[in-house]
Amino acid sequence: MSETVIREVAKDVWIFSRPFGRYGIPVGGRSTAVKLQNGGLWLLASTPLDTDTKAKLEELGPVKYIIGADAVHHMFLSDFKKAYPEAKVIAPKAAIERIEDKALKFDGIWGSDPEGTKYGFEEDVQHCYFSGFKNKDVAFFHPSSKTMIQADLLFNLPPTEQYSKSTSSGRIPLVGNLVGNFGPFSWFHSRFTASMDEDTKAMKRDVNTVTSWDFTRIIPCHGDVIELKAKEAWKAAYKSYLN
Repeated sequence: MSETVIREVAKDVWIFSRPFGRYGIPVGGRSTAVKLQNGGLWLLASTPLDTDTKAKLEELGPVKYIIGADAVHHMFLSDFKKAYPEAKVIAPKAAIERIEDKALKFDGIWGSDPEGTKYGFEEDVQHCYFSGFKNKDVAFFHPSSKTMIQADLLFNLPPTEQYSKSTSSGRIPLVGNLVGNFGPFSWFHSRFTASMDEDTKAMKRDVNTVTSWDFTRIIPCHGDVIELKAKEAWKAAYKSYLN
């Protein structure tokens, strides 16, 4: 049985959640698909293209954009490109430097393309590249559903939904109270944020840009979707960067 949980969290926004561990810690994994006004799909591809995922994507519409959200969320980009060869692949420069498939062609590169470059999906999904964040993350905003989508800028552990079809609970014995409850309001998150800062001026600029977005939901790659107090959660995690 597939461990992927597929759910429509808002009109035209679907998530694909499943177990995933990092350094022995269960953090969960998630891809997110947004149906664009033209009928195509924008896809943050961060989980395997299993049978259930492929079937749902083909039901929703043609994949037009395959997105790598930061330096480390690149493991499945090649698989998605092979399945959807007409789709454009866009990712940060740091991801391209790390990806094993050096033959994979990228149609857009955050960190190399000129600031303000448009990739064709901006009428539906806005983006903000965090050049001062260690993992070179990109935050995304889908205004019509008031949803912010991101990878490693914000965690909301434990990953309950992502482990809901797994035999594992998704919690960590002994250290669960520290990492297993790693949410945006926790003391640990603000310390994590500070540890990822490589350019405080750039961080302040980009944190304030995201704060200006009118979102009421946050979809993280790691942990549960934040449906309540999403803006407050973002501000709590990045309070030291806000004006």
